Amino acid sequence: MLGSTHGTLTSDLRARVVACGEEPRSAVHDTAAARASHGDLDVSGRPLYAPVPDLDRFFAPSSIAVVGASDAEGRPNTGITRQLIGWAERVGARLYPVHPRRASVFGIDCVRGVRELPEQVDLAVLLVGDPLPVIEELGEAKVRYAVAFASGYAETGAAGAAAQARLTAAVGRSGLRLLGPNTNLNAFETFRDDLDGPAIALITQSGHQGRPVFALQELGIRLSHWAPTGNEADLETSDFISYFAERPEVGAIACYVEGLKDGRSFLLAADRAARRGVPVVAVKVGRTEAGARTAASHTGKLTGADQVVDAAMRQYGVIRVDGLDELQDTAALLARARRPVADGVAVYSISGGTGAHFADLATAAGLTLPRLSEAKQAELHQWIPGYLSVANPVDSGGHPVGDQRGRKIIDAILADPSVGVLICPITGPFPPMSDRLAQDLAAAAETTDKLVCVVWGSPVGTEEAYRTTLLGSSRLATFRTFANCITAVRAHLEHRRFTSRYLSPFDEAPRTPSPSFRKARALLQPGTQLSEHAAKQLLRAYGIRVPREQLVTSAAAAVRAAALVGYPVVMKASAPQLAHKTELGLVKIGLTSASQVRDAYRELTDIARCEDIDLDGVLVCQMVGRGVEMAVGVSPDALFGPTVTVGLGGVLIEVLQDTAVRVPPFGEDQARAMLRELRGHALLEGVRGGPPADVDALVEVVLRVQRMALELGDELAELDINPLMVLDRGQGAVALDALAVCR
Repeated sequence: MLGSTHGTLTSDLRARVVACGEEPRSAVHDTAAARASHGDLDVSGRPLYAPVPDLDRFFAPSSIAVVGASDAEGRPNTGITRQLIGWAERVGARLYPVHPRRASVFGIDCVRGVRELPEQVDLAVLLVGDPLPVIEELGEAKVRYAVAFASGYAETGAAGAAAQARLTAAVGRSGLRLLGPNTNLNAFETFRDDLDGPAIALITQSGHQGRPVFALQELGIRLSHWAPTGNEADLETSDFISYFAERPEVGAIACYVEGLKDGRSFLLAADRAARRGVPVVAVKVGRTEAGARTAASHTGKLTGADQVVDAAMRQYGVIRVDGLDELQDTAALLARARRPVADGVAVYSISGGTGAHFADLATAAGLTLPRLSEAKQAELHQWIPGYLSVANPVDSGGHPVGDQRGRKIIDAILADPSVGVLICPITGPFPPMSDRLAQDLAAAAETTDKLVCVVWGSPVGTEEAYRTTLLGSSRLATFRTFANCITAVRAHLEHRRFTSRYLSPFDEAPRTPSPSFRKARALLQPGTQLSEHAAKQLLRAYGIRVPREQLVTSAAAAVRAAALVGYPVVMKASAPQLAHKTELGLVKIGLTSASQVRDAYRELTDIARCEDIDLDGVLVCQMVGRGVEMAVGVSPDALFGPTVTVGLGGVLIEVLQDTAVRVPPFGEDQARAMLRELRGHALLEGVRGGPPADVDALVEVVLRVQRMALELGDELAELDINPLMVLDRGQGAVALDALAVCR
């Protein structure tokens, strides 16, 4: 078995890997890399920080131009014009109808064209079938923002995508910012101004899908903005996330996303929200082929490989939910809840069956239900009969909630230091008991800094206890289903943990290339798949350990190489474009003598000749001792660029498909999180008395591979290390085979 040659790991593996990138490239390297030395770009020339668009004048303009305004009955533009006039009055904006043939619209004098506007307006709303001819005029008039409702663009196919590209180019030349096309009037909705507290800001690519969140206002939840992004020819979801994350009134951002315009921009925006501690809750469609196809036809967006999208969101703290009801409830809770003081959840009910059911669901979802101390249980038994369980869940039996004991029970549970969240499921109304319980919960919520949640299970929802007492409390979090309550509470606790330890990967992303880059780049052969030997040389350049091996072209040389490498040896055919050697019989293992080596060489070359494979030689490799076979690789994603994958290796990666993925840059914490996500993670910890594997060495390989992805992403299309043999703790990890495809 190999000894340890991977070196002593420092306490922070990230520092080791990043340290290999302190030497700048020479002047002969590409312009993008040269720009990275300025500090605001990474090693591949991509931005490290999201710009925050100044959208104040979009949402609160001082002046508006309505191009194509109408007051003719029966025309769609008439209803839109009427709504915009009302909205302008509410926000205090001057409105200018623009129409070449009308003297006035709804009694307001018309302007014949954009060039005749009496002032530089903040926002132009385009009620025209083809906004392209108007864009240049808006740019000349120095209009800041425009909204285009017109459809028939990227959502319709290739011709529409070309039309949208022309529109995008015109917007870029004009200097204005455009919302749409294929958007709607949601940005100009009426928001209640009698609600206080942190608000939800809403972003949707389909206006109808935002309606459930908008309706939260009727339940007392404040909304501050609604951005219907449509096809995102210019302004996109990421722009609004960055803007909303900086707004002091925004407590959470709720998103309905059909596709992303640019993966990098989305990550930068999510990073800004994470830095600010602002939760982003998102429904992202496209989990299935049917969903992805429908989303593309609706907004013309890339939905992305769902595993990568899911991992990227988790990596930057975006809370992904599946349904609009979950979006409602989770965003509402995250917007209003204070920072948790403890992770423990206490379940309190008037029925043992209800408490047990909820506790099962909560525990299965990963929530922690701490057992209350013996002293706390004794205190609760002052008011609750001794035959009922109060360990957690707490079962009151019902009757104590009808008198002064009810509030004392709630206060006692909330006083326990292990409890950060109290959840009371009320499966149905049972006046007056349920009325008194709701009142006590609402009163207790006003006096504690802990989160108090109620699940009102009645399907009716018209009860006084629900409509007035529970929804009338700004401190209670009220739900209608067990599942949504558990989803929201779990998101609340996980997001606070995430932000409390969040270190932006962009802060530590390499700005300059490593010395390894020069060595590796010289090994790349554009447009080809490297041989195993060449791919391993690539790994060596980045400090990834490979077995001792020699490439030989004769049987005699193979025997000499085996003596130098040391028996037993492995022999493999080596050639570019040769990916599946084992299936062709082109790998021989456990060779222990010169005669076996000579015979193996002849057999390998004979098979290659029969298969018409042009070998560049035969590899004579050191045979590595037993360990855990893993796989680490780089592959491209249409949205996010190079991604790094880790999983169980050998044939298991194809059979079990047990993998985790991340988008570079990322640090040691995310590399370790990838390993914990694997179903086969226990193999690394040692099973059936076996020793634990060298997880530190595996993490180091993952970080070095992501460095390769960052530096070589434009030139390295794919990298696959499989198997990566992870030896016993302290003995390292060795790349036994590798495949590399160059662009």
